[in-house]
Amino acid sequence: MPLVPMKPLLDHALAHGYAVPSFSAWNTETMNAVLQTAGRMRAPVIMMTAEVEYAASGAPATAATAKALAELYGVSVALLLDHGSSVAAARECLAAGYTSLMLDFSARPVEQNVAALREVVALARPAGVTVEGELGAVGRVGGDTAEGAHGSTLTDPDQAAEFVARTGIDCLAVSIGNAHGQYTTLPKFDFDRLERIHRAVSVPLVLHGGTGTPDADIRRAIALGIAKVNVATALVKPLRESLMAQWQAGRNPWVPMAVAEAMTPVRKAIEEWIVRMGAEGKARA
Repeated sequence: MPLVPMKPLLDHALAHGYAVPSFSAWNTETMNAVLQTAGRMRAPVIMMTAEVEYAASGAPATAATAKALAELYGVSVALLLDHGSSVAAARECLAAGYTSLMLDFSARPVEQNVAALREVVALARPAGVTVEGELGAVGRVGGDTAEGAHGSTLTDPDQAAEFVARTGIDCLAVSIGNAHGQYTTLPKFDFDRLERIHRAVSVPLVLHGGTGTPDADIRRAIALGIAKVNVATALVKPLRESLMAQWQAGRNPWVPMAVAEAMTPVRKAIEEWIVRMGAEGKARA
């Protein structure tokens, strides 16, 4: 199955009360783990790469790998530029074959955010490519991730409808107390704020910083319009821990063998998140 845009996946999720997991998948091994698991569980998924994550191979090679694996496994999967830092980065990924683009100007003045997103939408819409924007800045828990702003500002529900209308984006990432990275304490989401945003806009909403969020909070967020949850640290952490444990024990110095073993806990995390979001069995032919 070819790569698909996020929009139909998210629209279906919003209409049927579940969320599509968006997994950080930056190379052949992680993409393979995502698609194998999604295929077995008949789940729609999104594979996302930020610029720092495709830096080693480049956007064209990353997209070509994703395309080939999607065809191999026949999974409903979108390929997303996550936290694009410029219109140029969005343009590069569009040319490479990404089916979805996120431009993150959330930490900049709102007029700059609107103008840049309008430009990306104008580029993406003729190609049927989905565009994600962010209003309010989702910050970082600590230094274990390169994603997100250095500080957080919450999404203003009164601004949300105008922002979506002016930009033409297909989905909106919100800041409601969530953060990127590994939470050191349980997050406290402002669900009243999320409900007001959901009432104000008709597009699917996106939750960044899924790792460490209690299941009950995930379910409540989905009920209030969240149709996509980003999952990165939950995959990177078991991969890193497995590699470190193997090498500290003097096992598998040959890197491909070590990575193959590390994929076992990564696949387990992928499976857990598919179940957590209610996406199992939701793939459409």
